Amino acid sequence: MNVVRAAGRTIAVGAAAATLLYVVFVLVNGTRNASSSSGAEPTRSVAERASLVARGRDIFRYDTFGDQSFWGGALQLHKAIEGKALGGVGGGVSPKVALAVGLKVDSAKIPRRVAAAIRAGKVDLNSPKTTLALLKLNAVVGVRGFFNGSRLSSVGITCAFCHSTVDNSFAPGIGRRRDGWPNRDLNVGAIVGLAPDKKPFTDLLQVDEATVDKVLASWGPGKFDAEVFLDGKAFRPDGSSAATLIPAAFGLGGVNLHTYTGWGSVPYWNAFVANLEMHGIGNFDDERLANAQQFPVAARAGFAHVRHARDLITPKLPALHLYQLSLPVPHARRVNRVAARRGRALFDGKARCAGCHMPPEFTDAGWNLHKGSDICIDDFQADRSPTLRYRTTPLRGMVAKQKGGFYHDGRFPTLRAVVDHYDTCFALGLTDGEKADLVQYLKGL
Repeated sequence: MNVVRAAGRTIAVGAAAATLLYVVFVLVNGTRNASSSSGAEPTRSVAERASLVARGRDIFRYDTFGDQSFWGGALQLHKAIEGKALGGVGGGVSPKVALAVGLKVDSAKIPRRVAAAIRAGKVDLNSPKTTLALLKLNAVVGVRGFFNGSRLSSVGITCAFCHSTVDNSFAPGIGRRRDGWPNRDLNVGAIVGLAPDKKPFTDLLQVDEATVDKVLASWGPGKFDAEVFLDGKAFRPDGSSAATLIPAAFGLGGVNLHTYTGWGSVPYWNAFVANLEMHGIGNFDDERLANAQQFPVAARAGFAHVRHARDLITPKLPALHLYQLSLPVPHARRVNRVAARRGRALFDGKARCAGCHMPPEFTDAGWNLHKGSDICIDDFQADRSPTLRYRTTPLRGMVAKQKGGFYHDGRFPTLRAVVDHYDTCFALGLTDGEKADLVQYLKGL
């Protein structure tokens, strides 16, 4: 395995409901086609597709694609979780520490008697032993523990690590899953910073460990810098972190290009992340990453063409994609509906938002890329992408995107700040009342 390969990333009822809706859709269409095919064929198609959605859900939630060879094998992160007292290193990671860095716990995986003991204060949430017990239950969202008897022998991550959270129905950070929601509490840098062995990073980036630690510490909650492992640019020209906000994994149906800068389709980005960021074991090709001028780290690492004898990623991409497309888009319940109706008229008219954020997907229909100058911002992040452009971000599900600010890097702290920016950029002449109405409409998308 190339050294750089080792270096580089609702709930059960809700998922079942999404699956049921998809099945109903296929049933309706299957009925329409029944006159031209056998009666058994549509039924088999429905069953197969429903099964594929369910398989995609399991992949999204629990499949590491073999990346434990990196997170556990290379970084030795499992030893930091155990702590010295349990055979690892350091103080270990207790549930309180895990929750503090934004990790979430799936309450559906906790047995009733254990849940009752937690409520009664009879479970030590300051002990790494409790964290190991939660990992054995597969209850830590997006993190898989691998055990040899009672010992934690390795650890891996799944898609849900960044792209799922919980509803806090049991306690803060503990509840029913919300698949597809971006975890804007997750401090990826702080978690990775616990790794006892950062040599894979220092080798890849050709820097010392202190520099790696500085980069990881700069990300903060809800952000991750996928491109730093390609171009080595950890900071913007103004000295701020180059990390971007973790995006949502829902609302992607009908959207042409994925990521803030349109790297490729959703299946492409799934393959990219599983191979180059999560560090799973698979095959991947993108000749653009051989461009040493734009992507010196990736070109040196051989990321343009990744090969393994056993591919644990590619065969799973269809089911994973189908599940992502089935994820429901959440909507805010507490919105001033009267103001939102006025805001919608502004969105479609005076504010000119719909010129790019076209309903019903709220992104450009077709080629959804723009230069920074088109929207009055710098090109720093766009220039880190092969497209050299920004994608028009789909706006649906705004209720799940309130933390961490807005735009790719969170530069605007509120939706009102975003509206103010465009009002100035395009000389819209919006009044304060119109801006407030527009914000109400955006909140409800």
